Amino acid sequence: MLQELDHLPEGILEAESHELNRVLGAPTLIHLSGAREPALFVSVLMHGNETVGWEAIRAVLRERLERFGELRLPRALSLFIGNVSAAASGVRHLPGQPDYNRVWPGTERAHTPEHDLMAEVVRIMADRGLFASLDLHNNTGSNPHYACVNRLDNRFLNLANLFGRIVVYFTRPTGVQSLAMAELCPSVTVECGRVGEQQGIEHARGFINAALHLARISPHPVASQDIDLFHTVAQVKVREDVAFGFAPEETDLQLNPTIEHLNFCELPRGMAFARIRQGLGIGLDVRDEHGRDVGERYFHVEDHELRLRQPVMPSMLTTNQVVIRQDCLCYLMERYSDHLPHEG
Repeated sequence: MLQELDHLPEGILEAESHELNRVLGAPTLIHLSGAREPALFVSVLMHGNETVGWEAIRAVLRERLERFGELRLPRALSLFIGNVSAAASGVRHLPGQPDYNRVWPGTERAHTPEHDLMAEVVRIMADRGLFASLDLHNNTGSNPHYACVNRLDNRFLNLANLFGRIVVYFTRPTGVQSLAMAELCPSVTVECGRVGEQQGIEHARGFINAALHLARISPHPVASQDIDLFHTVAQVKVREDVAFGFAPEETDLQLNPTIEHLNFCELPRGMAFARIRQGLGIGLDVRDEHGRDVGERYFHVEDHELRLRQPVMPSMLTTNQVVIRQDCLCYLMERYSDHLPHEG
């Protein structure tokens, strides 16, 4: 069940992410007043092991308290603290739980109680009104910090550009927070590097502070020299019937242990992506933004090697086998700066 509060619970800002389940006991939506309305919506811990959002927002709130002796915010803030039970165990989600960032309105996944919870959050925020929405995440693999948008709208792109010049446009997977909130206001997801990196925490903290101080989000185009825009063209998953690993041992699909260093690199046609056992085809489930199987468009097998059929740029490659199974192996992207919207 969703817990809704209009104040910060006692001691919450001293709690580490793994202690929030003890303090809160459930996913919690906290509304805090500020000098401007409507509120900035910030969601953290959609994945229990991605702590950057909580570290950043509590640093922002503690700094305001220390500076003013009270929580004097430049704009109202609605803070959604998500999967606290998974955070207590330091995992993305618990066994039997869905991924909290795949069950927001618009999802294609089978219904769970968590679907109702996220729908309730959206309903509450729609009734209250919203200025903008920020969803904060860590990456598992080695990636630069970047922002994601789900609409090629100047306000969305300007909000993303406030975080940094690398911006990724995607429309799948469905059921993510930013897609649901895009119906209400400019929304972005930000990826802040690996868990525990102070640089990522400080980057997220600065972004939240900047968004809280905005009087408006510009509808004017982002200058092309100030943004590197990419478009996610496919999500790549290892098929469930295919065993995979990184060591040179007997397995269906053998991935290179340094594979995550290929993130945001433009890979050439013909590059070997992995070794694969004969008879499995490409061993991957590759879907475009409309859910169509496009595996043969991007991969083929030659001499027991899985090779690229055309140049691609991957993101979110990781060596974490649990995350690969729970989420995906990677996303494939194309440069998209020619599609930046013009005025209006």
